Amino acid sequence: MAASPFAILARSIRPLLANEKGNILAMTAFALPALFATFGLGFETANWYQVQRAMQNAADSAAIAAATNGESSYATEAKAVTKQYGFEHNVNGVTVTVSNTAPCPAGGTTCYSVTITNPIKLVLAKLVGFSGDTTYNGSLAKLITAKATSEQGTEPREYCVLALATSGAAQGIRTNGAPNADLHGCDVMSNSDAVCNGHNLKAGHGDAHGSSSGCGTEQSSGMPEVTDGYASLASNIPANTCSAYPQKPAKKKDDDLPSSNQLSGSYGWTGNQVFCGDVQLTGDVTLTGSSVAIIIRNGQLDLNGYTMRTASGAAATIIFSGDNTSGYTHAPTGSGTLDIKAPTSGAWSGVALYQDPNLTSGVDITEAGNSPTWDMTGLVYLPHSSVTFSGVINKATNGLSCFAMVVDNITVNGTATIFSQGQCDQAGLTMPSSNIPSRGKLVS
Repeated sequence: MAASPFAILARSIRPLLANEKGNILAMTAFALPALFATFGLGFETANWYQVQRAMQNAADSAAIAAATNGESSYATEAKAVTKQYGFEHNVNGVTVTVSNTAPCPAGGTTCYSVTITNPIKLVLAKLVGFSGDTTYNGSLAKLITAKATSEQGTEPREYCVLALATSGAAQGIRTNGAPNADLHGCDVMSNSDAVCNGHNLKAGHGDAHGSSSGCGTEQSSGMPEVTDGYASLASNIPANTCSAYPQKPAKKKDDDLPSSNQLSGSYGWTGNQVFCGDVQLTGDVTLTGSSVAIIIRNGQLDLNGYTMRTASGAAATIIFSGDNTSGYTHAPTGSGTLDIKAPTSGAWSGVALYQDPNLTSGVDITEAGNSPTWDMTGLVYLPHSSVTFSGVINKATNGLSCFAMVVDNITVNGTATIFSQGQCDQAGLTMPSSNIPSRGKLVS
């Protein structure tokens, strides 16, 4: 093995050290090669450090880009980022390895990792006996490595329209042109496809678990399904004590509804107010109680051209429950206006209208927001309903600006519009929401 420059230098100057005559110039001449080699190693080490720092910056940025992408092209995007930093895969010995199954600090193997390796040829370091740890094109080299791990971030997104599509509806949200629809300030979500032809609804985000096409100014496909967070509220519906369910007359010879099922004037109800069968307004109705749950079993709420309104300081939830027997309608019907503010606390906080999730027939609504007119503050929950939305929904006269609708599937027509949003927190409603993928973040 060849002697190092330091060993050669020591043997060379040993005789000079024994000679008491000064010979500084000769000693310096012998020492210069070793000094140059030492300084060269320092400069070369500094270069390795600078290269490693640049590679680490590239790996960090690429890992974030991969996690943010989150799709099948994540590796391509990560390698495009490292190339921008000057580290291109399979060029000049550089390798870039990208994975979406890296271990995460909190557990699981869903993180994204980027590893860059780069062999740097030795120059002056060889003069001090350093042989590196790899070779490149037949030359000794130092292998520089940088690695970064990132996880896909999430952020909450609230939806004013959520289509659960539990019936198997291929298109949870769809439009028939809808040239004047305006869901400005809203985001919409379908647990199946969302297809809007000719108009984007003016919604902010049009998300879909399946394919999103044309709905929303920003359209995202393959989003996580949104779970139904309201079905459990059905446990607040009191047990059934009805023995009969009178229906409004379909023919002249049919009996009228009992007087208890015909409403007109002011009512100060609080707590649960149960009706068996259809309920029909025979005049305008004002609800003055601080909070009432109006439960209609096996019947519709026929506004009959009149208005049902919550007074200032009052709140109400209208609940449809009962059986899936053919012939029952479990929905608001008739022309008129439903002007309802939901309670801001209690079991029905934020809920203005609720169909029992056990109901699967007689639940469809064909003129939502139009007949009757909806002036609503709160949630309209119609989990198994096929809804045709063609009207204008404004806030309740005595309520805040807050509206959300949960349906099985919805068709948006014509002038479908939701006015005034942004006050659902104050209105007591926890909006339908999901944690959607967002920008990646480094974890190591």
